[in-house]
Amino acid sequence: MSQSAKMAVRQEIGLRVEDFQLASLAGQTTSLQKFIDGKKGAVVVFWSSVCSHCVRYDGYLNSFAQKHPDLGIVVIACRQAETLEQVRATVSQRRLTFPILYDTNGQIANQWFAQQTPRAYLVDANRVLRYRGAIDNFKFAGDSEYVEYLEPAIKQFLSGEPITRSETASFGCAVQSVYYNLPKAL
Repeated sequence: MSQSAKMAVRQEIGLRVEDFQLASLAGQTTSLQKFIDGKKGAVVVFWSSVCSHCVRYDGYLNSFAQKHPDLGIVVIACRQAETLEQVRATVSQRRLTFPILYDTNGQIANQWFAQQTPRAYLVDANRVLRYRGAIDNFKFAGDSEYVEYLEPAIKQFLSGEPITRSETASFGCAVQSVYYNLPKAL
C-alpha cells in the first residue's frame, strides 16, 4: 500500500500529510506548503474562535513566529457552525496576529482527524507528521503539575533528536457535534 493510500485511511506519525488549500480571513487562497516553504517545518493548529480552551493560547500563538522563526505557523478555524464573521470579530477583539485560515465545512479537520480544538500538529519540511496532540496539559505554567507537550517536541525536532512523545491526547471543544444539527424548537 502506498503512503498516500495509508493517509486516506489513517494518519500516522512518520507519514506524510497531504497539502491543502484554504482561504485566509482576507479571502486569499493559500496552502500548507506556503507556510512551510523556506522553513524546517510548520505547526498546524485546529482552532475555534468560540472555544473557551483556545482563548488560553492567544498569547502563545501570537508570539509563536517570533519564538520559532525556523517554523511556519498556521491556525485553522474549523468548528462547525462557526462563521467567518465570528472569526474576524474575534481576531479584532482579542488582537490576534497569527495567520488563520477558514475551513468552511471542517473538511480539512476531518482529513486530519481533528476532533477537538485546539489540536496541534508538527510537520517537517517534507510534510511528514512528527507530533500530534495537545499544546500542554491545560494547567497554568506556574502550576506544579504543568506539562508542556508541543514545545519539547519542537525543541527535539529542531535539534535533530527523536521526538520522545510524538502524540498526546487532545481536549477541548468539539469540531463537529450532533448538537449543532439538532432541529430548532418551534
